[in-house]
Amino acid sequence: MKVILTADVKGHGKKGDMVEASDGYARNFLLPKGLAIVADKTAVNEMENKKSAQAFHKNQEKMQAMELAEKLNEAVVTFTAKAGENGKLFGSITAKDVAEQLKMQCHLVVDKKKIQLPDGIKVLGDTKVTVKVYPEITAEIKVRVKAQ
Repeated sequence: MKVILTADVKGHGKKGDMVEASDGYARNFLLPKGLAIVADKTAVNEMENKKSAQAFHKNQEKMQAMELAEKLNEAVVTFTAKAGENGKLFGSITAKDVAEQLKMQCHLVVDKKKIQLPDGIKVLGDTKVTVKVYPEITAEIKVRVKAQ
């Protein structure tokens, strides 16, 4: 019997897969527990529509991420901070600070967790900071730190 899984079933497949299950297993376990539905024409059509809608939304998200990455590549964020004579800052500029200034200066909203700045910026001058916008899409912003 062909069934469409509505949840992950160990040994058979993941949610949304159409699998062949024995008649007894399907009728006595999968269908009563709501783990699967019978794969008739309407269910198959509905499954295909859901998959195409998911692909469309994923493509839209990727396009938006590419647009954001282009804007971020052009962005320059400027900080003024106190520094010693040798150019080292008193304290550091963190990913949270960069995200806030990016929102204030460039009007671009980026989550601080996506900004890859492990140790923070601790020196004056320009620094390239990588921002992970989408799983395969990254951008680099220029962070300029000036002495106060």
